[in-house]
Amino acid sequence: MRAVCDGAVWNAAGMSFAARAPEPKPVSPEPVSPHPPAASMPPLLTQSWLDLAFLHWAVDPADVAPLLPPGTVPDTFDGAAHVGLVAFRMYRVGGLGLPGIPYLGTFPETNVRLYSVDGQGRRAVVFRSLDASRLVPVLVARAAFRLPYVWSRMGVERSGDTLTYTSTRRWPGPRGARSRIVLRTGEAIERPTPLEHFLTARWALHSSFLGRTAYLPNVHPRWPLHRADLLECDEDLVAAGGLPAPAGEPMSVLYSPGVPVRFGPQRRPRARG
Repeated sequence: MRAVCDGAVWNAAGMSFAARAPEPKPVSPEPVSPHPPAASMPPLLTQSWLDLAFLHWAVDPADVAPLLPPGTVPDTFDGAAHVGLVAFRMYRVGGLGLPGIPYLGTFPETNVRLYSVDGQGRRAVVFRSLDASRLVPVLVARAAFRLPYVWSRMGVERSGDTLTYTSTRRWPGPRGARSRIVLRTGEAIERPTPLEHFLTARWALHSSFLGRTAYLPNVHPRWPLHRADLLECDEDLVAAGGLPAPAGEPMSVLYSPGVPVRFGPQRRPRARG
């Protein structure tokens, strides 16, 4: 059923792993902060995320829990979990100090994401799918790092203050899964709400990798967020990601002109709880 209505290729050396284990003991999650953590080592990967549309729906944590990597649980806000549909332009992915790649490293992307917290209280993003228009990055991410990238026919177009993001899945499937998002950007948000910080200020990724759970941190400037009016949303990517199709309008719609991003090696966390 189509519902009518928030990526990269990473170097494995930047990941840390936890052995497969039972569900983590309850630990207080780390505070949500709009400010990036300190980056103590040179980045492994660099890129920019530009012209981002963040759409979010509240969902039942029980629908999210089975989709998360081992050792993580749904991160909730006022008792609700959230699914994000995030469309943007990836720009010049580069690695190991090399300049960003202008063609293969630049492409539209749309991802379906959830929010997780692990047994050490570390908050992160979990991707259910990442649609991208460049086949080579898709193949590398899938083969080397088991990230759920898929190859899609995509576009991002701007007309004044209106942006249109389109995506139609090619491979591996479900073939034809698609999204069309049209939004009009609004005024800058001087003081984002706690929920807006919760949905956007994510400084790491949790991912299943070779039977274990990887944690990969990232840093970037504080998000410049804007209000946005959703003019059109026709998508079935959320349902294709194993979640119930959204019922109704998203509860949060935001826009950001973007940020430069660095992915680095694992920060060694202090023991907690």
